[in-house]
Amino acid sequence: MSELDRKLFLGGRLKRLRHDLNLSQTKMAEDLGVSASYLNHIERNQRPVTAQVLLKLAATYDLDMRTFTSDADPSGEADLTEVLADPLFKDLRAPKREIADLVAASPTVAEAMLRLYRAYKERRTREVIDLSSAEILNEQSPSDWVRDQIQAAHNFFPEFDELGEALFEALGGDPHTLEAAAERKLQSDFGIGVRFMPASVMLIYERRYDPHRRRLMLSESLSPSSRAFAIVYQLALSLHGAALNARVERAKAPDLASGRLFKIALLNYLTAATLMPYARFHEAAEQCGYDLELLRAPFGVSFEQAAHRLTTLSRPGQRGVPFFLMRIDSAGNVSKRFAGGKFPFSRFGGACPRWNIHQAFQSPGRVLTQVIETPDKARYFTLSRTLDRGLRGWDGGAFAEQALGLGCELKHADKLVYARGLDLANPAAIEVGPMCRLCERPNCRERAAPPVTRTLSVDEWIKAATAYPFSS
Repeated sequence: MSELDRKLFLGGRLKRLRHDLNLSQTKMAEDLGVSASYLNHIERNQRPVTAQVLLKLAATYDLDMRTFTSDADPSGEADLTEVLADPLFKDLRAPKREIADLVAASPTVAEAMLRLYRAYKERRTREVIDLSSAEILNEQSPSDWVRDQIQAAHNFFPEFDELGEALFEALGGDPHTLEAAAERKLQSDFGIGVRFMPASVMLIYERRYDPHRRRLMLSESLSPSSRAFAIVYQLALSLHGAALNARVERAKAPDLASGRLFKIALLNYLTAATLMPYARFHEAAEQCGYDLELLRAPFGVSFEQAAHRLTTLSRPGQRGVPFFLMRIDSAGNVSKRFAGGKFPFSRFGGACPRWNIHQAFQSPGRVLTQVIETPDKARYFTLSRTLDRGLRGWDGGAFAEQALGLGCELKHADKLVYARGLDLANPAAIEVGPMCRLCERPNCRERAAPPVTRTLSVDEWIKAATAYPFSS
């Protein structure tokens, strides 16, 4: 049965779409050619969305019908399941169907629950380390708040894509001369000079702006891609600071630190949109089969910069493959996670040890591919690679190596050069989970902790096959 043949109750999604578009019920009803009362019934799930209304929605608002009518986002279900697995809610035993229904019908309420839970965890953590309640100024960390803002937008900010494309053209429209053009414009329009400094002088800093001398100081150890990014970053800030401030103001940041961090995230987005303008980058990605080495070359960017840009390709009519991205260090700490599509891993933890992003450290510079399967039987095609460290002096051999994982739903893998030759209809898939404390796979040798939803089964007479056996 097709999406147009079965009854679809999508009230929660339709209401959220209307709010995102800042439309009244009356205005949306006019756009769709229905009465306001009928639209109200649809939003309250008292009427299904008909085929005619669905087609009108897709045409009027340029929706991806498959995404809009698909089952609830598994990443949203996984997030809420993770919260309800906490011992605090253990007696509730919330069924998966109820969780899925809540995410589908009331995504805003589900998101509110996630925020409340994060605030609760933050408070508990601070109490454990003996901070007084008077010192608890904000229940949600700035980085968590910014991550929520970015994920709510699916890492897509069209206004800054447009500004980036315009700035790219204003600088000559040639990636090979973009850095020099940006440096000249900084000097001519804003009186800001660029000066390269020895690493011994810059110490821990790679870039630093001196507003008094109007001088951007860059470390000589910066790679060419990082140097270009730093110069365009300063130019974008000088040109579009007001637009960035306005966007941050609309987000209503809870505190100064969160607002400033969000502005940096948006400025990074705008810089990437200038170095890799949307239409040109999307076309190049489609033509080369998303081969990151071939894709990064004409834009003069790093592997990580190109990979990160791939998670932002959600422009209606020019959508790219919806990727998720995660960056970790050799200890498994997550320092970056973005998703233009579904994200299969834990929101509050790290990546499953069975995902080969962890093996990337054993093969520096080499792209490793893998098909993974999550507990809900969803499959994803992923690729992992260590990141270039850039120029570094001798510091006794200590360095923080990082690896990046990029992935998409398996149904999109046929567009990727990395998947050529694989039997995508019946691939060999590695079973992974969200995080050990939430994963209920019974025979995992990589398990680091028992799941909080199970009772440990201890038998001193047998040798367990897994680190933490548990009963069902």
